[in-house]
Order: sequence, then C-alpha cells, then structure tokens
Amino acid sequence: MKTITREQTRKLIDSREELTVVEVLKPEAFRKFHLPGAKNVPFDESFDTNIQQVAPDKQKPVLVYCQSEDCDASPKAARRMEEMGYANVYDYEAGKADWKDAGLPVES
Repeated sequence: MKTITREQTRKLIDSREELTVVEVLKPEAFRKFHLPGAKNVPFDESFDTNIQQVAPDKQKPVLVYCQSEDCDASPKAARRMEEMGYANVYDYEAGKADWKDAGLPVES
C-alpha cells in the first residue's frame, strides 16, 4: 500500500484509465458525494467478496479512500487488499473531504 496526497490522487485519476477508484464508506455517505468515477465498496464483512467483483484484476491499480484522515477505513481496506494479493493499492488518506475542500469535482 502506498499513501498518496491529493495532488498525486488527482494525477492518478487523470492519467490512469485502468485505475479503479473505491470509496470504502457506507452507501449513505457515498450517495452524498464521491470522487469522480468511484465505486462504493464499504469496508464491512462483505468487503472481500465485493472488492473482487469491482476490481477483479489484482495487478491493476486501485485507489481507496474514505472521509478524512480521521477515518481509518481506507488504511484498513488497503492493508486487507494487500493481504488478498492486490499488487498496486493506493490509499488517499486525506479522503473525500480534502478533495471537496480543494474545490475539485465530485459526483453525487
């Protein structure tokens, strides 16, 4: 797992078509707003099964994030994905609050 900044996240989203972006919060939080193109895979008891459906190729890059640096769901999800054999996991620890506060585009 590699922890990345907002600017690195933006570059990754802008430049990598094969990137899968995953918000690990509950569906209610995802519906409020999320990063462009993000999929919702809550970090819960179904995470292992659901992440493999959303990101079946464990060699392709996956970016995970949650609400903010105070949220520990994305680091936990990233570590779990590495345990499952994912090779290129990025954790945007500052999360979607940081993204939105910077005036970057979100979807809802």
